[in-house]
Amino acid sequence: MSIHEKFNLVRQDLSAAIIGQSALVDRLLIALLADGHLLVEGAPGLAKTRAVKELAGFVDAAFHRIQFTPDLLPADITGTEIYLPATGEFKFQPGPLFNQIVLADEINRAPAKVQSALLEAMGERQISIGQQTYPLSELFMVMATQNPIEQEGTYSLPEAQLDRFLMHVMIDYPPAHNEIEILRLVRSENSQAASVGSSLTKNTTATLNLDDIRAARQAIDRVYLSDQIEEYLVRLVTATREKSGPLAGMIAFGASPRGTIALDACARAHAWLSGQDYVAPADIHAVVYDVLRHRILLTYEAEAEGVTTSKIIDQLLSQVAVP
Repeated sequence: MSIHEKFNLVRQDLSAAIIGQSALVDRLLIALLADGHLLVEGAPGLAKTRAVKELAGFVDAAFHRIQFTPDLLPADITGTEIYLPATGEFKFQPGPLFNQIVLADEINRAPAKVQSALLEAMGERQISIGQQTYPLSELFMVMATQNPIEQEGTYSLPEAQLDRFLMHVMIDYPPAHNEIEILRLVRSENSQAASVGSSLTKNTTATLNLDDIRAARQAIDRVYLSDQIEEYLVRLVTATREKSGPLAGMIAFGASPRGTIALDACARAHAWLSGQDYVAPADIHAVVYDVLRHRILLTYEAEAEGVTTSKIIDQLLSQVAVP
């Protein structure tokens, strides 16, 4: 079985477990392939947490869930040095961030000190405790969730941390016919769990290990990107920084070169998952909203007029010529 076939099997199994959220399934795999972090936002009950846990079940990697709360401390996620009376020495006790796949549930409930500790791990793939710096695993991905409808007890994520997320995915309610399938799936799972008296054992057709992920990432690096498509991708990002034209007065800060790098990586991963060996404009269009929506900071006037980053990206796609 080829690496691409194995990823497609995982994609099918994820889609069967996360009904009605095919876009979220694709974004989870793209983040894994592009070696990035994912922020998923949606109302409660839309399977955000379930999706991340399901993906972890298909990857041969250490997984840990952190429930973010206002009283969380940086040491609760990074780890701390503990005193050993028997030896009179301090020993470092690693925290949950030293796992390979980390679910940061309701990330916007944690205060600024916790966010800053998470920022180093996401951006530098390392954790500093005192005078020591500890590297993280080669496979390290933070998949965070947040609830857009609650404001009390939440903290807005700093722009610098938002920029560390490869994609910011917005999910909505599933169609009615999918909700019927969800009901039947949950009933089936509950019935099976009750019959065996314990949690379900996942029947997977494929499991991804580090070598599989490494090989897939190397294949994605070989996906062809023509000069014209490369220039188109860069023009889309740099258009967010222009101070004149139709978007003048709407954007306070545009996407940085990190946004360009993220758009390139996600477009390549999308093309590879689709079975292509080249990047087409459609691949860029498929991921551009999730890559740029959290990297564009609107002016106060634009927000007052009800302009959203999605509308800004709509205009970008209409004004930048497709090669």
